[in-house]
Amino acid sequence: MTRVAAVDCGTNSIRLLVADCDPATGELVDLDRRMTIVRLGQGVDRTGRLAPEALERTFAACREYAAIIKEHGAERLRFVATSASRDAENRDEFVRGVLDILGVEPEVISGDQEAEFSFTGATKELTGSDHLDKPYLVVDIGGGSTEFVVGEEHVRAARSVDVGCVRMTERHLVRDGAVTDPPTAEQIAAMRADIERALDLAEETVPLREARTLVGLAGSVTTVSAIAQELPEYDSERIHHSRVPYDRVREITDWLLHSTHAERAAVPSMHPGRVDVIAAGALVLLSIMERIGAEEVVVSEHDILDGIAWSVA
Repeated sequence: MTRVAAVDCGTNSIRLLVADCDPATGELVDLDRRMTIVRLGQGVDRTGRLAPEALERTFAACREYAAIIKEHGAERLRFVATSASRDAENRDEFVRGVLDILGVEPEVISGDQEAEFSFTGATKELTGSDHLDKPYLVVDIGGGSTEFVVGEEHVRAARSVDVGCVRMTERHLVRDGAVTDPPTAEQIAAMRADIERALDLAEETVPLREARTLVGLAGSVTTVSAIAQELPEYDSERIHHSRVPYDRVREITDWLLHSTHAERAAVPSMHPGRVDVIAAGALVLLSIMERIGAEEVVVSEHDILDGIAWSVA
């Protein structure tokens, strides 16, 4: 076993995994897995820069993670940064801060690399399964971008497009500095059209409709699963490899798009940092399912973070 640490810093959240990995057997044992909502991508779509307060929230989480990594004695660490830091003019400031705190330079990876890691993390334990048809379509709905990957044991085609729960919320659902509560029909229609254009773009590279199993990753998808199961609290074990039928996704998305902030915040499995962006994330998922005719989505708690850990091991 090799003890490794992996950090995935996205547009909405930063996550840590410390795990023991055995590449020979394909076994990965979690020692610590956690997530902090830092909203690093706050305003990036509009300003092109990482906001000072967003950077400080992210650095505070990094300091907490540094203590955990030291406590567990991880032998290797890899820090991967995705959409928000890829787009920002002042990303050097972000890189310097992470290097000072964690002693490693964050790798601002491309969308294609992001997709490769997501596919590995999501499918390593599914490969060889006799109850899920191939090829898989792995969809990672992040804050700033969504990755589409089609493959069997390995990636066949991948594409990252700039639609995510934070980007869609900021672009379409914010008026006068606040999220519309609830959104208007016009706002929802504009967001839906934006998502459909992104799906057209993804289909230029990735044969989405060839997929036989849709695997959904990240917080928007896992939260939809938690709501579908009416969980009294967020429960990773019950969410991991759960299956949510299309009709249930459509019903939940419709409710989220027409609910108020208070109604969404009252959902017991809802992370406070997702209350304002979950409706956009759910609409991305629903649009994908409709595009490919998926009858259900298989939800995975294992994603890019696990892929990063395997790359270190």
